[in-house]
Amino acid sequence: MRNIWVIAEKEYKHYFISPVAYAVALAILLILGILFYANVLAAVYQQYVPDVQIIIGPMVTLLLFTTPAITMRSLADESKSGTLELLLTAPVRDWEVVIGKWLGGILFILTLLLITWFYPIVLNRLVSPGIDQGLMLSGYLGLFLLASACLAIGVMASSFFSNQIAAFFATLGLLLVLWMIGYPAQAMGTGGELLRYLDMSEHFYYTFFRGVIELKDLVYYISVTSLALFIGSVSVEMRRWR
Repeated sequence: MRNIWVIAEKEYKHYFISPVAYAVALAILLILGILFYANVLAAVYQQYVPDVQIIIGPMVTLLLFTTPAITMRSLADESKSGTLELLLTAPVRDWEVVIGKWLGGILFILTLLLITWFYPIVLNRLVSPGIDQGLMLSGYLGLFLLASACLAIGVMASSFFSNQIAAFFATLGLLLVLWMIGYPAQAMGTGGELLRYLDMSEHFYYTFFRGVIELKDLVYYISVTSLALFIGSVSVEMRRWR
């Protein structure tokens, strides 16, 4: 565990000297702020009470498109610069490298999610008698699990390439496939049950987004994260033997 934390800490600190990470953070907070202001303003003029979904909804899309930028350099850059080979000769296991990189990304995303709590706090003061706390907690739990799976897929994709741009588009492509794979199932009837289960959006919008926490959705996101990290570990191990 010590090796994992050392790698995670190094990765987490690197985000705060990386222009890409600052660009991602600025994009998320700026876009979310604009949408939050627009929704609150619309609620005032149209006389309806906004809820925390006006924050969680945009966050889903923002995470989907920004996590590839966060993970694209995690292993691809190490491979390109040659530091991955040096890291693999150290007394550290392949899976510790992969999990450490993923954990560093998780800590960075958690930092961003904690900052975005500013918006629910403000919204809670604006509406009466306040926002649904259960809906907020389930929504943020869903965001964390979604980000966890996206980051794991990103680290996995980064382990396949030595080019950050290739890793970015590979991750984005995989995430979009998993996000929309359930759409063809609508025309397939019962034969599309597997596709619907593989669909990431099915496990978010029908439960966490509505304030419902179900075991099958927890299992899904944990399984996707674990499988992606396992494949990434195998990929790194294969580099060791090249």
